[in-house]
Order: sequence, then structure tokens, then C-alpha cells
Amino acid sequence: ADQVTVLRQGKVAALVKTAETSKSELARLMVGREMLFRVEKEISEPGEPVLEIENAHCLNDRGLSSLNGLSLTIRQAEIVGLAGVAGNGQTELAEVITGMREATDGRVLVNGVNIINQPATAGIKQGVAHIPADRHGVGSAPNLSLTDNLIMKAYRYPPLSNGWSLNLTAAREQAEKLVQEFNVSAPSLNTAARLLSGGNLQKLILAREIGLQANGPVKLIVAVYPSRGLDVGATEAVHRALIAERDKGAAILLISEDLDELLALSDRLAVIFAGQIVGEPPPDEDQVETIGLMMAGSYIRP
Repeated sequence: ADQVTVLRQGKVAALVKTAETSKSELARLMVGREMLFRVEKEISEPGEPVLEIENAHCLNDRGLSSLNGLSLTIRQAEIVGLAGVAGNGQTELAEVITGMREATDGRVLVNGVNIINQPATAGIKQGVAHIPADRHGVGSAPNLSLTDNLIMKAYRYPPLSNGWSLNLTAAREQAEKLVQEFNVSAPSLNTAARLLSGGNLQKLILAREIGLQANGPVKLIVAVYPSRGLDVGATEAVHRALIAERDKGAAILLISEDLDELLALSDRLAVIFAGQIVGEPPPDEDQVETIGLMMAGSYIRP
């Protein structure tokens, strides 16, 4: 482009010539503050295993083999990035872990409890949080209000539930607290989720998954393409939230097609190809070529 018009909160924030601006300046104009294009995190000290996947097999939607004996372990206070070309079993793996897809073989242990082929509530009871790739079709109920979306995982338990009845006052209080804590921008708590921008909808999902837990703190987060399609401000918010949960002791499986994101956030990296883990190269810029060869199934070990 020869020039760029920057919109922020429905208004023109600036009109600049492309040759006279920069990536960081455009980001500042879009978000309204200076942006850091690097992820700041401390070195983690992983603890005990939280997620243990053993010899997992499953079929995809076309009835073809998707996972082929995949095994992977993620420990406390650790972000494991899963790198791979789309269609190599990443989505199916996330669905098997979270109870959304039936496995044909193997085990998925969370805190030592096998939850494979169990309802999603079995994982929720073990402290599993899920940030799905499809925010509208899977991650939210688009026509329901912010409040309804925020209480979906906790409405069965006190203080939101009184036996068979829902405590609407407590639900609104919890929703209001989460909207403020995660900086979700919306006209009101009654606003339908489908009316939110992509970034605000993702923050709403984060708020529900990690901000309102009826069964204790989050133990495992399965994050699938968590920053895809988001602006720089929302991406930063997602990254900070994941690192904050890691620092609290959560184990995190980060599935992404953005190699820069994986290298920046991951404490450990695993590469998936044809439904199997084919290697665990260090999450380092110097390993990009090796990671690329593994993703393509062309890596030959020296």
C-alpha cells in the first residue's frame, strides 16, 4: 500500500504514508500504546507429569487414520509447542485429549487419571482447559450472552448452582469480574458473543477456561491456534495469559502453525508428522531448518 488508514475503536486513529512509518509505529497506533514484539518469560522449572499420552490412535472425520501411536508427556509449569503442517493430526489430538473425539487405542492420563473416550466433563474435573481453534463453532455459543458463555464450565457447582437452580446474581457477579479482569470490551454482559470482535471473543474464552474454575486451579491447557486472526494487542494478551498460567504451575500444550509463536513461547518443542511425534528439537532460531525438515517428514537423523 502507498498509505495506511489506522482504525481504533471505530474511529480513524491515523492516516500515514507507508514509506514514512514502521511496523512498531502502526502497532502503537492500532493498540494505543507501545507494543513489545518479543515474549518476556522466565526460565521454567518443570515439575511432575500432568499430561501423559501413550500410544494414541484415532480416525479423522473421513474415517482415515489420523493419530498413529502418538506419545507425549507435558509436565507442570511447562509449555510444549506442537509444530506441524496442518492436517497431520494436531486438531484430532486436541479433540482426543478434551473428550471431543473417540480414540481407537491408547491412553490419555491427566494427573494420573485415564480420561480417554470419557465425556468432556471428565477432563474438566481434572482441571483441563480448552482453547479451541474454532472460536464461534466450538469455543462459544454465539447467540448467548457473555454471562451465559462465561459460566458454561462452572454452572453445575456452587456458588453458581444451588442444587437444581442457577444463582443468577452470582453468575452476573462472576461474569462482571472476569470481563474486567480479562479486559473484554463489550456494551454489556447481555451482549451476544457473536457480536464481539475476534480478539474480545478470544479473551472471553480465555476468561471462561482459566478464570472461572469450580474444581480448583487449571492443571492443563490445550491451546489450539490461540492467536490466529488476532491483532497485535489481542495476541499479546493471549501470550501473557498463557505464560501467567505456566508460571502458576499449569502444563500447556500449544498447537500453532506460527513457528515464531512456538519458538517464542515454548519451553520444549515437539514436531508432529503423519500422526506421530517425529522429534523434539530445541525451541531455538538455529533449529528452524531442522524443524522445517521434520514438519515435512524429510529429516534424516545424522
